[in-house]
Amino acid sequence: MDAFTAGLLQRIKATESDLSRARDEGDDFLVEVEQGELDDLRRLAAEHGVEVGAHSV
Repeated sequence: MDAFTAGLLQRIKATESDLSRARDEGDDFLVEVEQGELDDLRRLAAEHGVEVGAHSV
């Protein structure tokens, strides 16, 4: 796995965790921010042929 792929997958995992935490805390604004970031990261992964897996929250 190259550095780009590893970094992207790490960012996705961290963002999923942050999104889950925001949901648990009831922070609707942060949920929207984190969901937007996650959507962007998943789009970037798809554009580069990186399989993300089933880590969805």
